[in-house]
Amino acid sequence: MPRLLVLPIAVMAAASIQASGTRTPTIDQLIELRRPGSVAMSPDGTRIAFTVTETNWDDNAFETEIFLADASGAAPIQLTRARKSSSAPAWSPDGRWLAFLSDRTDKRQIYLISPQGGEAALLTNAEEGVGAFQWAPDGKAIVFTMPDPKSDDRQGRDKRYGEFEIVDADHRMTHLHLITVGASDTEPGTSRRLTSGDFTVGSFRWAPDGRAIAFDHRKNGDPSHSDTADISILRIEDASIRGVVTQDGPDTNPRWSPDGSQLAFQSAMANPSFYYANARIAVVPAAGGAIRSITDRFDEQPGLLEWSPSGIFFSGLERAASHLYRLNPDTGEHTAVTAGVATMSSFSFTQDYSSVAFVSSDALHFPEVWVAPVSTMRGRPLTSFESQIKDWKVGTREMISWRSSDGTEIEGVLHKPSDFQRGRQYPLLVVIHGGPTGISRPAKVQIGGVYPIELWLAKGALVLEPNYRGSAGYGAKFRALNVRNLGVGDAWDVLSGVDHLIDKGIVDRSRMGVMGWSQGGYISAFLATHERQPFKAISVGAGISNWVTYYVNTDIHPFTRQYLKATPWDDPEIYARTSPMTTIKRARTPTLIQHGELDARVPLPNAYELYQGLQDQKVPAKLIVYKGFGHGLNKPKAARAAMEHNLEWFDRYVFGEGRPSTSSSR
Repeated sequence: MPRLLVLPIAVMAAASIQASGTRTPTIDQLIELRRPGSVAMSPDGTRIAFTVTETNWDDNAFETEIFLADASGAAPIQLTRARKSSSAPAWSPDGRWLAFLSDRTDKRQIYLISPQGGEAALLTNAEEGVGAFQWAPDGKAIVFTMPDPKSDDRQGRDKRYGEFEIVDADHRMTHLHLITVGASDTEPGTSRRLTSGDFTVGSFRWAPDGRAIAFDHRKNGDPSHSDTADISILRIEDASIRGVVTQDGPDTNPRWSPDGSQLAFQSAMANPSFYYANARIAVVPAAGGAIRSITDRFDEQPGLLEWSPSGIFFSGLERAASHLYRLNPDTGEHTAVTAGVATMSSFSFTQDYSSVAFVSSDALHFPEVWVAPVSTMRGRPLTSFESQIKDWKVGTREMISWRSSDGTEIEGVLHKPSDFQRGRQYPLLVVIHGGPTGISRPAKVQIGGVYPIELWLAKGALVLEPNYRGSAGYGAKFRALNVRNLGVGDAWDVLSGVDHLIDKGIVDRSRMGVMGWSQGGYISAFLATHERQPFKAISVGAGISNWVTYYVNTDIHPFTRQYLKATPWDDPEIYARTSPMTTIKRARTPTLIQHGELDARVPLPNAYELYQGLQDQKVPAKLIVYKGFGHGLNKPKAARAAMEHNLEWFDRYVFGEGRPSTSSSR
């Protein structure tokens, strides 16, 4: 039976001490929180490399550095300290070297460094920079991906006419390259191209004997063509390629069986509705043949990790918790290796799969790097990032559930102020996640984002994060409940959650607001024009206002066709019924709109359309366009601005407080 992670007494004691903190964090302090990212366990399990994200205000960047921890519990040391970021640490098979990626010379390259420290040595000099890489099983070579440079014809065209793009034609592919590791392990070796042609390479994996590489590839890098992803095998000796998986729908992320006779991979299994349907783990003989789906009994989205002698390891959600699972590839039986309510990620195993390192957090504990024997999962933390918030006054998080308008059970995360008292009524702010197949999970403190939840808790507000229909973690049927029902059913789930808290007597219904980014922004926009408008203020972040506008502008056209089961020309009624602009004349709630200037996923016309509609209805509205940003705000100063803009908006309309505007000062 799986066993829970057992937290050491010292960690539990620290959590109780932190609950009594008195200092409210600032927006800058929230943005400055250092947190662990990717994890790499050494082959023998004695050392764990991991990345740490830090905030560089001077260069306006979130940067990562690589740290090294001893599995025995010694304090971690910082291994890299160069300009810009160092990421993706990977151990050589003999454990002598760590390879990693860094953009310290502007183009991202592979470097090698000794775990004992010292200067890192440049391994590649890739003209267009390195995408991803993996060590060969014998440690004598590394395979990596690199985008193709501009062709001579393209360079000549640019020189003659200036730069322009022919849509759906000017694609630059990404291909596999191999570089040998020099005799001294840190001397640059020779490199050669392994693949070429009219396809672009995604993920890849060496065969156990080092004679072949399995890789997924698709028509081009356009996200709308993700359904063309197939899997092939490259023979190193002569660079010959043969297709192994060529069925419809995306097939990606190949993993070899220990004996090299089979491949496991993630697959839509030719399901044309792969944007919302659960993917599967499937198996195919490496020589080619029949494809078998082996996770039909797992009613969620499996994340394929590794194929060990004892079975296939994968990660997956169980409601709001994430776990590590082991799968029998012959029977399809799966068992949870971990249990409880923690969020676990970035699993990395020893060479013999006896131990695993990972990042774990929950409602009581900040994310930390852990190590544990796979047999018991009784682990220990190797880091102490929680010390950053030891004197912070933070609220509490808990999962709650309610029934939506159609009877569907909905869960959500309820944040309460640290001094919450029953019998009192509190302002309520609703924060809606994106996706729609995202998920909100209870966390000790917010990390990232554009909504200053901790400051609102300190002001005495409740914060609700609903896992509305379509969210991950609740099974295939739940994921599909918003198909041809976008916005409509989502609004049921949000409003019923608000009503549930009002009925419990803990919400001041005269002081409520709602907000969200991406799909959460769309739902917020939908609520801005809903027949029920119980909110005093709304914030729409990178949200869809009109599905027709979205469909013709986005970089993922199939998303809309799959969820609405039609194009706008086939079924204009479903596009109208689910678009906020259709009912814009009902709008009356003050609405803040936030959007990235270069957003390709939810393009900027959506923001202007909603803004003009609100203006025409004389509704108080403000549109803020963050220059140079795409779908997310990935620089600290932009995150600071967006948080402050949201704080100002809700202070004014929900809390009745005036704040000096930052619109022109930052």
